[in-house]
Amino acid sequence: MSEALAQTRPSTTERIAALNDRARLSLDRTARTILTMNLLDSLSDGKRSNDILAQARVMKAMRECTFSKDSPERDMAWFEVDDVKVMMKIDYYDADFEYGSQDPANAAETRRAITLMKPEDY
Repeated sequence: MSEALAQTRPSTTERIAALNDRARLSLDRTARTILTMNLLDSLSDGKRSNDILAQARVMKAMRECTFSKDSPERDMAWFEVDDVKVMMKIDYYDADFEYGSQDPANAAETRRAITLMKPEDY
């Protein structure tokens, strides 16, 4: 491989970060997003319409969140929604969501699960 080609090819970390961004932005149809009941209960009164609005606020905040330098793969973040601290964690699974992925940089074999929770749920 030529040196110029090697320099233009993204690193594994950059590839994982880009795939995580696609999942966070709901552009990856294979990804799953999970909100813990504890988080939802903190943001809604339990009425179905308010639950849906709370989920929408969390999703919006997740799509707009920023990442610290200690999360180069952009797989973990903290942000607030309605003064409630939210933790986002992305985990990598095989195509059946049964086992961990062997290669999170390979979109063909990896499925992402985004969990949104209160820090004490972790």
